[in-house]
Amino acid sequence: MEKIVVSACLLGEKVRYDGTGKSVEEIIALSGKYELIPVCPEVLGGLPIPRPKSEIRDGRVFSIDGRDVTLEFKSGAEKVLRLCLESGATKAILKAKSPSCGKGRIYDGTFGGILIEGNGIACDLLLENGIEVYDENDYWRINI
Repeated sequence: MEKIVVSACLLGEKVRYDGTGKSVEEIIALSGKYELIPVCPEVLGGLPIPRPKSEIRDGRVFSIDGRDVTLEFKSGAEKVLRLCLESGATKAILKAKSPSCGKGRIYDGTFGGILIEGNGIACDLLLENGIEVYDENDYWRINI
C-alpha cells in the first residue's frame, strides 16, 4: 500500500497552534486506499500545543509574541523529510497557508491575515527533495 505523509491536523489530531484539528473527512477516507502517516512539523520541532501563532517574515519564522522559532520549524521539517525517506512516502498532503506546511500561499508575517506567494518551511524542504506536495484543496489530484 502506498504511503502518504499527511498533516496530522487534517486527520483531526489536535496539534494546531490553537490546540485544535482541522479534520477533512475526504482525506481521512483516503486511508482505505493509502497508508496515511500523520505528521506535525511544528510539534516534531519541539513546539508545544497550544503555541503562539507563527508566520514567516524575511525568510525567518516568528511567533506573534516576537520569538524567532525558525530553528524549531527547520528541525521539524527535517524530521518530516526523514520520515518520508525512511517510509518510502513520495507524496504529502499538507495544511494550506501554514508557516510549516503551506504550499503556494502563506501569511505575510504581519499577523494581519494577508496572504502572499510562498511555501511553508516543511513544504519547501519536501519539494526540494522530490516529494510531491498537495494540500486540502487539491489532494484529489493524487487520484488522477
